[in-house]
Amino acid sequence: MALTYQDVVTADLSPLADVSEVWKKIGERFGELKSAYEKHVRSALGNGNWQGLAHGAQQQKASATAAEYGAAKSEALAVASLLTDAYTELTGLQKAVRDLVHEAEAKDYKVDSSGKATYVGYDNLPEHERCALRLDPDHPRMLSEAREKAQTWTDGIAKAIKAVDIADQSVKRALARATTDGSPDGIGIGGFHARAEGDLAKAGTPDPDAGTKTDGWVSQGESSASGPGTGTSSTGPDTGAGKLAEAEAHADLGRATAEGSLANGPFKLSGGAEAYTGAKGSLAGGITNEGVQGEAGAMAGGEASAKGRADAGPVGFYGRAEAKAGAELGANAGVGVDGVHAGGEAFVGAKGGITGGADIGGIAAGATVEGWAGPGAEARLDAGRNSNGVWEFRPTLGVSPLLGGGLGFELTVDPGKVVDTVGDVANAVGDGIGMLL
Repeated sequence: MALTYQDVVTADLSPLADVSEVWKKIGERFGELKSAYEKHVRSALGNGNWQGLAHGAQQQKASATAAEYGAAKSEALAVASLLTDAYTELTGLQKAVRDLVHEAEAKDYKVDSSGKATYVGYDNLPEHERCALRLDPDHPRMLSEAREKAQTWTDGIAKAIKAVDIADQSVKRALARATTDGSPDGIGIGGFHARAEGDLAKAGTPDPDAGTKTDGWVSQGESSASGPGTGTSSTGPDTGAGKLAEAEAHADLGRATAEGSLANGPFKLSGGAEAYTGAKGSLAGGITNEGVQGEAGAMAGGEASAKGRADAGPVGFYGRAEAKAGAELGANAGVGVDGVHAGGEAFVGAKGGITGGADIGGIAAGATVEGWAGPGAEARLDAGRNSNGVWEFRPTLGVSPLLGGGLGFELTVDPGKVVDTVGDVANAVGDGIGMLL
């Protein structure tokens, strides 16, 4: 949304200079942390006394961490420089607007809250002089010239406001680019920006395709990538509290995720994708005050998924697609205050599936269809409340002697969204009744 006359003349730009100094100190501090980390952590564990796979993995992670500290310093100092440039440029352009207004006012033109100039010189004259002017044959010509000059002042002020808005958009682009990392360095895409540009004139230039973008849409996104790597973890059990015991092991060849959204008012598009290749296994079980549950699973191969959703106010449509290749084995059972969960599956080969559904006001229904190439079978039922507080009912059945598939249905209820929708409807009804009364 473009800046208005009031936005420009009333803005207090002094915080830009103050926060620039803070960002500069943050950058210097990250540089100190990088030096301390390399000296006291990375070097201490890389002195040759520790060898093996674990040492190699630790040194790889340590190298990435050190790189991110350095990248954080570069990003913070770039942001500090951009804010300094922004303060200098925006204050200069703001002063140009104010000077233009003062010059117009000194010549008997009044500038209103929208930046429109009007000649008021006649208003300051005594009544007898105004009467004499009205009788002057040149009065219509003088009025016309005053209106033309007023329009010239109005156009000049609008042009000066436009210059501030263009500079403001430039600052926005520069800051977004400085804090967006697209390099695989360090921890990969999505970390700190090691090559952030701190020159506003360079970093704030418009995108070549900026003219094709729809104004008003706001985008967000993030991504990550990792691997190869191995690891294990375990927790519990706490026999006194009946806490769940869990154990997990994985050998990852690679993992990548990405998600993003595009929103404009009540309209929102969102999506994500994930890919994994490697092997992993898990085992869990326990008795708690919330119920009894247990599960076991193993997988070796590759899997990928993608999902998307479109919302317009309380109405939404969603879709998912998944593909797997390899071998997997799993079983789970549980009963408790959140519902009932039970199922088992065994499969060797490749499978792919697609899910589609609709959501209205927090109540959603959908269906899943899968195609299998390879022997396997699956039966699953999830009924109850998930970790996000959404109540769900999901039965799934599948069988494949060699070629086959599976079919599933889902019905979910999100209490929070339902309450929000009911509240919105109630407010709309109340507004409508208020208009009739």
